[in-house]
Amino acid sequence: MGLSIGIVGLPNVGKSTLFNAITKNQVQAENYPFCTIDPNVGVVAVPDERLEKLAAVIPTKQVVPAVVEFIDIAGLVKGAAQGEGLGNQFLSHIRSCDAIAEVIRVFNDTKVMHVEGKIDPLSDMETIKTELILADLDTVKRKKDRTEKELKANPKAQETLEIIIKIEQGLNEGTPVRDISLSDKDKEQIREMNLLTAKPHIYVFNGDEEHLTKTREIIQDMAINENNLVVISAKIEGELNQLTDKEKRDYLKELGQEGSGLDNLIRKGFELLGLSTYFTAGEREIKAWTIKKGWTAPKAAGVIHGDFEKGFVKAETVCWKDLYDNKGWAGAKTAGKVRLEGREYLVKDGDVMVFKFAVSH
Repeated sequence: MGLSIGIVGLPNVGKSTLFNAITKNQVQAENYPFCTIDPNVGVVAVPDERLEKLAAVIPTKQVVPAVVEFIDIAGLVKGAAQGEGLGNQFLSHIRSCDAIAEVIRVFNDTKVMHVEGKIDPLSDMETIKTELILADLDTVKRKKDRTEKELKANPKAQETLEIIIKIEQGLNEGTPVRDISLSDKDKEQIREMNLLTAKPHIYVFNGDEEHLTKTREIIQDMAINENNLVVISAKIEGELNQLTDKEKRDYLKELGQEGSGLDNLIRKGFELLGLSTYFTAGEREIKAWTIKKGWTAPKAAGVIHGDFEKGFVKAETVCWKDLYDNKGWAGAKTAGKVRLEGREYLVKDGDVMVFKFAVSH
């Protein structure tokens, strides 16, 4: 499994500039609304220094990082759900995404017009929230109509209908689906609807150098949960792409930043979705695998191949740091750091694993 993030926002807030910077792909980013006509998709490697350290002690042919898929669509405007602009046409492209990153403009630039004529982050956030809710209401109403018709032949559909009605009521009151009280069973029932406001939501404030140093003030002033916010400068992200790794580290240090905006955005996505990483490491390749926190060893093995999960027997497991400190598998085994784990083992972030399995014929 991987992580996919859909990028939404009003026109001219820096969505495509950000997309260009984080994917290093040159899509159009001109100074007028609706420049991004077709959805742009970019796959980005997840920065992980643990891979480099593992490669330093385990001779291998290739190193394969985990990846994140970013999908950029046309800018939304007020009335998008009623057909205004072009953004609403492309919301279907991000319905299958794991999370939504909403780019909010906080930078001032008289050369780049704002579609509403002024810089007002809270207003922009409300506009996008409204349009996503209206888009979900359309989906919910269609599902409700179909479910009501099914009731005649399938009385069990009543349970689904009650959940849909509850969601419809919440949306009509302006509440995103993720903030409606639903049980795990309820959420499973509506999963196939791929409701936009049910997805984890990350606010990406696109500012300038000054904003990067005032993240705390922005959070306090706007009463935003910092767990859902990343402050980034699309312009600076683009500049970072032109630098060597050392120059990049020095530049970020000057700005008082521990990592790039992309690193922060990916980390935030992993946190919100409860994802973690384990590794396989051998002569053929060292590879990062993305799983959900709390997965058992067999389920984690299943992301490599279904047979690994079905025929799981045991897993040789070691913390990446122990493998690195002991200069590879042989040293880690001699130091007693490698252990055998069974079917009930909950995989930890940073585990390096070798799966033993048997497939019956």
